[in-house]
Amino acid sequence: MLKNFIIVATGAALITFGGGEAIQAASFEVIASGLDNPRGLTFGPDGALYVTEAGRGGTEPLITLRGQEYFYGATSQVIRIQNGIIESVVTGLPSFALADGSDATGAHDIAFDTSGNALVTLGWGGGSSSQRDSLGIPDFGNLISINKFDGGSSWKKVADLAAFENLNNPDDGAIDSNPFYFLIQDNTAVIADAGANALLGVGLDTGEIKVESVFARRLVPNPTGGPDIPMEAVPTSVAIAPDGTFNVSQLTGFPFPQYGARIYQVDGNEPEIYADGFTNIIDFTLDNNSNLLVLEYATNSILSGDPTGALIRVAPDGTRTTIASEGLISPTALAIGSDDNIYVVNNGNSAGEGEILRIKATSVSEPSSMLGLLVLGACGTVSQLWRKHKWKRNIFVGYRN
Repeated sequence: MLKNFIIVATGAALITFGGGEAIQAASFEVIASGLDNPRGLTFGPDGALYVTEAGRGGTEPLITLRGQEYFYGATSQVIRIQNGIIESVVTGLPSFALADGSDATGAHDIAFDTSGNALVTLGWGGGSSSQRDSLGIPDFGNLISINKFDGGSSWKKVADLAAFENLNNPDDGAIDSNPFYFLIQDNTAVIADAGANALLGVGLDTGEIKVESVFARRLVPNPTGGPDIPMEAVPTSVAIAPDGTFNVSQLTGFPFPQYGARIYQVDGNEPEIYADGFTNIIDFTLDNNSNLLVLEYATNSILSGDPTGALIRVAPDGTRTTIASEGLISPTALAIGSDDNIYVVNNGNSAGEGEILRIKATSVSEPSSMLGLLVLGACGTVSQLWRKHKWKRNIFVGYRN
């Protein structure tokens, strides 16, 4: 039986820019629970909702990152939700996580090509591909193609993004690849690599990888005082316009400044700011009314330690409304269903606590002010951010402080 509850976002839970913003009452319905580090989600050609679970690692010590030991296990999987039935359609994908199963890396996202074939990104964020290979788990940091949805473990490698980073290092920083969310345009997978600070294109027929864009570090205030410090971009999600330009969101790296996350437009190699003034963006898309929907992983900044996220709608004229915040805990992805409801991954960085929420927002008040910090780029209005071809972390392992 599905759990239903109502959450009304209150002023204390909202971020206010300029003269304030509208709030809404959001009806949350849990359609799946008990998931292990759920990450990406997409509606497939069959109308079902597919969700990647990064898993809970296992018992085999694998790697030490930032002073913490991570354990390996083949516990990552893809689940399908359709007609109230939840089933595992792909199992045995590689995963590593902390001892309690949290903060996992595994299957990050799923998308379908024009023939209905499923592809999945497997994260990494653990250093060079040589180091990965020495651990005997070469599948991390790859784009893979799923052979069939039969509950088994049948897939093949399409491209090794971690090896590409090892050889090319597009941002000239530390060697770090962590393939995250992606879409498919024609016969190319366009992938936000959160570790490499790059947007990469992968030919699905050849596996050839090319750099679409690189996202530079920028100086931000040092939270402990002193001179400004460089901050990593950490790109998370990508959308594509009919004219071929891409829009890419960023989580930001340390110190994860509040209001410091942007959405970029990529036309050619150089990204330009399209929208500004968000915090730790994990995903974004458009609804059927050309409203930009932005999902913040931690609306008060990751550095605050507060896991509260936020789902924000920006109208074509720039007006900002927080649809939901209270009750969103470390959300990791969103999608729009054919029913126009919003589907959100909640508790996306926990083992056994992950949820898929169906959200239907109802208006409480009309917005009375504009988002002061939103920058709409030279292309004009938010309506020019077109819907993803897919509806759609572990980003955290890919952080470089």
